[in-house]
Amino acid sequence: MRFDVIVIGAGPIGLCCAIEAKKNNLSYLIIDKGCLVNSLYNYPKNMTFFSTSDKLEIGEIPFISHNAKPTKSEALEYYRRVASSWELNMNLYEEVIDIKKGDEFEVKTNKSNYFARKIILSTGFYDLPYKLNVEGEDLPKVKHYYDEPHPYFGMNVAVVGAANSAVDVALETYRKGAQEVTMIVREPSISESVKYWVKPDVENRIKEGSIKSYFNSNITKITEDSIHVKTPDGEITIDNDFVLAMTGYQPDFSFLKKIGIKIGDDEHNTPVHNDETMMTNVEGIYLAGVICGGLKTNKWFIENSRDHAEIIVSDILKK
Repeated sequence: MRFDVIVIGAGPIGLCCAIEAKKNNLSYLIIDKGCLVNSLYNYPKNMTFFSTSDKLEIGEIPFISHNAKPTKSEALEYYRRVASSWELNMNLYEEVIDIKKGDEFEVKTNKSNYFARKIILSTGFYDLPYKLNVEGEDLPKVKHYYDEPHPYFGMNVAVVGAANSAVDVALETYRKGAQEVTMIVREPSISESVKYWVKPDVENRIKEGSIKSYFNSNITKITEDSIHVKTPDGEITIDNDFVLAMTGYQPDFSFLKKIGIKIGDDEHNTPVHNDETMMTNVEGIYLAGVICGGLKTNKWFIENSRDHAEIIVSDILKK
């Protein structure tokens, strides 16, 4: 029950860190409260990655997909193959409750206690959605996660947001038979970060009226059969069956603070860490992957944070 390294998070970057530890003969354990690559598993069923398959490769195992940009199902198959090929030591569906620092780190989970010399946090950001903070948000019709379009056939759907997730949801529910799709966007336009091959599609659907849109607008209240929307022309009421709030997600800052990691006072609440070693202000705890960016969740991706694993393990070996 004692390890050189405990990696918290079994996403692609967490796997990458474990592989690097194994390559350097460090004893390790991965702990995740969900399934393998849990965040990817919760992505929409028909999602296609922005990155090409070679940019998603880890552990020196080729990722071959049918098209240049792989699908969610292909990615899940790939990371299962990575975990199996490397025979990674993992405890899935086990939640870390607390981490205490003494001569070594004590990691308390909902199932057991473990001890480690070093900790790597690679927990992502997909568990805590940004809330609308309006009356009625707790109704069952309000969804912060989207899987597939089938449940929304013949329904009046409101999609909140203007980035990639919101645009994908709006287009797919429209094309799969939603009675009416309405986008509620607080910004003045569709986000410039939307995938270049998708942005013209949604803009044309809005222009022709197939997808309704209200820009510079916010939902103020949600009821069983309607939503109230504040628009530049005043407040309106729209018939509604489902609200798909694709408003983004954020890291679990409360857990980081609980274990002593400081959160920066910059606009992105970036967790304090050394960019050269990835170590936090807590000696022996490292950050890897998207969590390093705080609220700026579009800063780090699989393709540009894979090298965090080598940086961290290299620093561990030096120490």
